[in-house]
Amino acid sequence: MNLPFFSIVIPTYARPQQLSVCLQALSELDYPHNKFEVIIVDDGSPMSLDQVISLWQPQLPLTVLRQANQGPSIARNLGATFAKGEFLAFTDDDCAPVAGWLQQFACQLLKTPNCLMGGQIVNALLGNLYATSSQILVDYLYEYYNKQNIKTRQTSFFTSNNLAISREIFNRIGGFNDKYTLNAAEDRELCDRALQVGYKMLYVPDALVYHAHDLTLTQFWKQHFNYGRGAIHFNQVREKRGLGKIKAESYPFYTNLLLYPFHQEFLFRAPLISGLLLLSQIAHTTGCFWERSTVFKR
Repeated sequence: MNLPFFSIVIPTYARPQQLSVCLQALSELDYPHNKFEVIIVDDGSPMSLDQVISLWQPQLPLTVLRQANQGPSIARNLGATFAKGEFLAFTDDDCAPVAGWLQQFACQLLKTPNCLMGGQIVNALLGNLYATSSQILVDYLYEYYNKQNIKTRQTSFFTSNNLAISREIFNRIGGFNDKYTLNAAEDRELCDRALQVGYKMLYVPDALVYHAHDLTLTQFWKQHFNYGRGAIHFNQVREKRGLGKIKAESYPFYTNLLLYPFHQEFLFRAPLISGLLLLSQIAHTTGCFWERSTVFKR
């Protein structure tokens, strides 16, 4: 098999320890090291990342770019600008791809190069209830958007911490929207834009990354509050493209969401996770109202 060359793009901000774990995982990929590069984009971290980067520089084909703090969307676009690869693979600094990650994407992309592809995300912090609940929400959304297309694996949403796309298509659709300075809804908007112009999306569950996003209750609230803010901007972008707003999901969507943990073998933790999923939706709605009122004042 003539394996394609990948450019792995990682935005990072002030998380040197997590970044080191991510780079260790990439050093263990069962993919020829002459067939990929790693582009780290330091999004204005307040501390130096040189010590971490120098540790892994001998083991990985690393390029480091730096920018003032402008958010992950702009950081990813900057990384893609300097990419040499035929394909781009995006992950985050708090993620650890499994050894076969690139191999799985490569096999599928060689068959269907004109697709966006997303892999499976697994929570690496099972003891953190907030991280678990956030991941359960992502799992539910992946299952919800895939349920009508089990045979084709066609879907409509991937998160940006496990996404592969040809560099040509990425550039053709304009990359991530640089208006998204928060880490919220930029991946959803990219997927929506790609679907609008006719590209398909394919779920590759064996392209797996472990996600270690340590959260407190305050951080959990802020995360989902920002998702709500991002949703307002997402709808604004859709309106500008003449597509109209995304309609609110029906009542069964939310009831099934709250029941979802009880079907996932969480035993006594299921009620707690269900309660946090409810809290996530309250935070999301609050973020929507807050952003809408802020936009209206501008």
